[in-house]
Amino acid sequence: MHVPSSMISLSHPGATRRSASGLSVAIPLVAIALMASCHGAPRSLPDVPNALNLASSVLRDGNVPASLTCDGVNTSPNLTWSAPPANTRSFALILADPDAPQGTFVHWVLYNLSASARSLPAAFPARSQFADGSLQGNNDFGNFGYGGPCPPGHKEHRYVFDLYALDTTLDLPSGATGGEVEAAMKGHILARGRLIARYSHQSLSHLISSKSALFRASSVLELPFLW
Repeated sequence: MHVPSSMISLSHPGATRRSASGLSVAIPLVAIALMASCHGAPRSLPDVPNALNLASSVLRDGNVPASLTCDGVNTSPNLTWSAPPANTRSFALILADPDAPQGTFVHWVLYNLSASARSLPAAFPARSQFADGSLQGNNDFGNFGYGGPCPPGHKEHRYVFDLYALDTTLDLPSGATGGEVEAAMKGHILARGRLIARYSHQSLSHLISSKSALFRASSVLELPFLW
């Protein structure tokens, strides 16, 4: 999610305003994650076995690439998982940030995935329902599907992917919140797979330093430099 400079306001992290004296004054601003009321935040669930091996080829180093966040194209990573218990009827997936300032912030809710599914492709479509019966809920940005990491400030946050194998399909319409899905799952969870990756916005000084280093390297190699 990119915000045009013309739209920078009190809701955009890092914005500044000019005081009456003409000096630029930094304003501590509230990011989107702070604006959500956490109404869809997952509740605590009983401990369940992490019997599913949940993995992603783009999250193997434990970090979320910027391309999958609001600093990039904001699309979901590919996911794969191992075979669930034999009596699995469906899967549910919740991606949440437990480090959000006002409590857990839900980034992705997907449920009634087919029990035969073993993967999700990258850039999963932001639709409410699919031909196989799987449904997507509303994330705490207020949208269907995946909403990538967008933590306020530059502090590192954890992003927790939880995949649940269930002994039922959930009697919920599309657009359910993370909390509603977790409430409906209680008593039906057979196994869980968990994947944790981290992300923080790069500071302006880091970006300038990186571009300067790249410029110096391109000059030494006598290569054309493209911004």
